[in-house]
Amino acid sequence: MLVDVSHVIEDGMVTYRGLPAPLICDFLSREESRSHYAPGTEFHIGKIEMVANTGTYLDSPFHRYANGKDLSELPLDRLANLQGVVIPADLSKGRAIGRSTFKDHDLKGKAVLVRSGWDTHWRTDQYFEGHPFLTRDAAEYLVEADVTLVGIDSLNIDDTGDLTRPVHSILLAAEIPIVEHLRGLSQLPSADFRFFAVPVKVKSMGTFPVRAFGLVEEPK
Repeated sequence: MLVDVSHVIEDGMVTYRGLPAPLICDFLSREESRSHYAPGTEFHIGKIEMVANTGTYLDSPFHRYANGKDLSELPLDRLANLQGVVIPADLSKGRAIGRSTFKDHDLKGKAVLVRSGWDTHWRTDQYFEGHPFLTRDAAEYLVEADVTLVGIDSLNIDDTGDLTRPVHSILLAAEIPIVEHLRGLSQLPSADFRFFAVPVKVKSMGTFPVRAFGLVEEPK
């Protein structure tokens, strides 16, 4: 069973305040195309103008570091067919998700997806205020645990009030890709699934939207 955990990208939607919304339009409409083809034959060629940080997207090391791997240099074994694990975040004591959240889990080599539930606020004003985030200590622990990828269903994996962006800095320095703005992680089991989040292969770019999904083996 395939479980989609990415947001739909739509014309005019806002992913992150301050960044422009995508513009989705026709480059060649079906009506205009009719003059190029035989009667009854038509095609559509679309055009999209957007910043890379739109919808559900993946950050490569180049997003943070000028000499880091860009999207075209990321190996597929860090993006696709990864063993996945979903870690629920307990926000009862605050929105900071620390090291203790990840202890007592087998994380080595896995895609670690943090389920905060913040995706329920997607496309609302609340999504941009007071979001859950990982701490520096949590990022250091995930590097020590030798994870392959880290994702979260929140506005940002960092506290946007901390302009040093410690979690991005630590994970991307260790060449651990980050996926932000995931959705529907409650549809996935806590373990025993494969995770995929593959961006297009663009040179000199650090971030791009992904169709993130889990592959769950159905009971026999």
